[in-house]
Amino acid sequence: MQSIPVSDFRQQCLSLIDHLPPEGILITRRGEPVARLLPVKGSCAELIGSAPDLLYGNDDDLLSTGIRWNAES
Repeated sequence: MQSIPVSDFRQQCLSLIDHLPPEGILITRRGEPVARLLPVKGSCAELIGSAPDLLYGNDDDLLSTGIRWNAES
């Protein structure tokens, strides 16, 4: 995780936010950590449809019990 003194953070705040690494930035004062700036995690909605055929693949019997059944019997 990148570490930056609070005085540098004040000068570069907007630039740091625009280029915030996924692991965030540790803000220090006199070498001691005082805050951590982290990106907001995205919502789960963006994951919908991102892995087609992961669960219901054409050759996948992941959810099968192996027992054949007839819904009409």
